[in-house]
This record gives sequence, C-alpha cells and structure tokens, in this order.
Amino acid sequence: MIRLLYRTLCSLLLMVPAIVKGQEAQKTADMLAGMGFENVAWHESDKELVYVIENTAYKQNGKGIGIALDLLQKNGLPDDKLCRVVVMDNNVPQMSLTYRKGSDAGWNAGYGLGKEWRKAVKSGVKNSSLFKVDVVIYPEISLKNLIITQIYQVLFNLSPAIEVSLWKGMKLTAQMVIPVYNDGYGDRAGKVHPGFITARQSVRLPYNIWGNLTMGMFNNDRYGADLELKHVCLWDERFSVEGRVGMTATYRWDGFECGYSTKRRYIWSIGGSFYWPRYNVQLTAKAEQYLLGEKGLRFDAIRHFRNASIGFYAMKAQGARANGGFRIQVLLPPYKYVRRGYIPRVNVSKNMGIAYNAGNERFYYQTYRTNPGDNMMQANVFNPYYIKSQLR
Repeated sequence: MIRLLYRTLCSLLLMVPAIVKGQEAQKTADMLAGMGFENVAWHESDKELVYVIENTAYKQNGKGIGIALDLLQKNGLPDDKLCRVVVMDNNVPQMSLTYRKGSDAGWNAGYGLGKEWRKAVKSGVKNSSLFKVDVVIYPEISLKNLIITQIYQVLFNLSPAIEVSLWKGMKLTAQMVIPVYNDGYGDRAGKVHPGFITARQSVRLPYNIWGNLTMGMFNNDRYGADLELKHVCLWDERFSVEGRVGMTATYRWDGFECGYSTKRRYIWSIGGSFYWPRYNVQLTAKAEQYLLGEKGLRFDAIRHFRNASIGFYAMKAQGARANGGFRIQVLLPPYKYVRRGYIPRVNVSKNMGIAYNAGNERFYYQTYRTNPGDNMMQANVFNPYYIKSQLR
C-alpha cells in the first residue's frame, strides 16, 4: 500500500511541469486571440510546441507575425524542443516559422508545416474567422492619355466590397462600384453598378501545391470560372511553377441593368518563378493565351519592400506588337484594424496600385482579375523569405 502511494505521488510530481507548461501555452494562445489574431490554436508533443495563428489585425503581414513571435519569446519558449508557428490564410495553412533555443539563426521560415499542427486545429481554435464580415473599401483610379489637348482623362471610384468566410478556404465577395469622378470614361462608367461578385475556394494540397477555384463576375466585363494552381519546389523553395485556366463570357452593367453573352473564351498561362531573397526580387516568365485567342510570352521583375512593391513587365504576342510598362502597389493606412466580435469591420483595402501601359495597347493582351484584392503585393505576403526579411 505504501509503495503504491509512493508511485502515485511520484507520477503526480512528474506531471506538474507538463501541466504548468500547458497552462503557459494556453495563456499565450489567449493573449494572441485577445490581440486580434484569429484561428488561434496550440498543441504540444514530445518533439515540438505548435501555435497556429492567422494575422488579420495588421496589414503588414511581416509586422503582424513579428509581433506574435515577440509575444511567444516574452512568455517563454520550450527549452528541450522545437517551437513552430503555423501561419494561416482563411483557415488554409501557408507557411511556418520554427525556433530552437540555443540556435543562433533565430526564427527559420519555410513552407513546411510539420505533423503536429493538425492536432492543434482539431483541439479547437480561438477567435475563429468563420462568418465574420469585412466591408473593404477599394479606391480605384484609371487614367488614359488619348486626347492631344488634355493630359489625362480620369476615372476615380470608391468600391466597397462585403467579404465573408463561410468555411475553410471559402470566401464570398460582393462589391459595389461608386464613381466619384468621371472625366472622359462615358456615361456607363459614371453610374453606380455592381463590381466583383465571386465565390472562391482555396486549398492546400500535398507537396507544396496551392489551388484557387473562383466562380462569378470578374473585372473587365467577364463572368465565368477560373482555376489557379501553384507548386513551390520541394528541393529549393526559391523556385515555383504555376498555371492558370479560365473560361469566361462577357457581361455589361449599365447601372443595375445587366446584359450578357454566352460566347465563351478561354485563357491560360503556365510559367515559373524565381525569388532572390537577398533583395526580395521576384522574376517570373510565363507563356499565356489572352481573351482574343492570341498566344504570347510575359516577363515580370518585381522588388518587394516593406510597404510597397514595384515591378516592370514586358509582353509579346503573335499578331501584336511588343508591349510593357511598370506596376506600383502601395500599402494603405491605417495599418492595424482589430475586429470586435462579429460586428462588421470597415476599412480601406490593404493596398492600392496602378499599372502603366507604355505601348498604349488597348486591344491585345486582355485578361481579367477574379478578386478585387488580387495583386503582386498580396501574392507575396506569405513568402517565407519575405517574412524572414521583415523580422530583422
């Protein structure tokens, strides 16, 4: 009897450190959720302590992740195992950061996720993003120089969009275009009318493959379906390949009267990308087919900064003269926007950009975007090399 009591007491004493560590991890997860991070979860095994977070509180993704990592270090990291932070986007895992005490390398970033993060999510998440509504106001400006006596004709819109996540990876978007200033873009462009109306399902597949399937009404007067796939090379994460195929037809809003065609057109693209971490430069080459059926090549070179992305592009298609220009995307304030429960959150878009068409090409090279937030800056916010550079 005495021996049994002794063994029981020893077992309880051995469990105390694990209970204390679990309480500390739970406290840290509660603090992350209180700071505005969503889909927060944690799990601890014999090999690693895993936190799962989604940054929806800071527009600068590197800054938001950095603030979360600072909190983890302040509250204490495990002495005898790896600490991993898995970063999500609309409940879809994107990349992770790992840290081991005693290492001089600091936090390492990569697309690998480990095996324990699923157990963290299955145990329940705090501050879920599901069914929460964002009202995002997208400022839009268009310029054209076609009249000798006038420098530019200008169209400026404020286009609010309602965005809501219904389940893992699914996002609904419904946008209204409100013209503020219209000089030379015609009566139709000067009327309030719907913009993007889409449903997008995003997934992450094995072997570093991401996919987006989007259906609905896009920009450039197109409606239909579009599929994008991207694979980051397992042996060297600086390299990636991507492909896209879309089937669309035309529609035309005149105020709230909509006319549409059933004649379908197909676009596709396939290409590869290289990311140069030292300068945060991304080089991309693609073969593409555009809306008129012309096939061509496109090359992009983009430099990503903390609050801006600047890029140059060049294009050549069969039957069309070469074209090119530059693109600029800039982060918009306010940079922090914490959500309060399920009250709809209102804010301006994360960034705003403009593309300059140096060849003044208006007929060939036509394509479309499937979401108002799609741009070169947003496509890079979960790049582990970029995130790592923002933590310095």
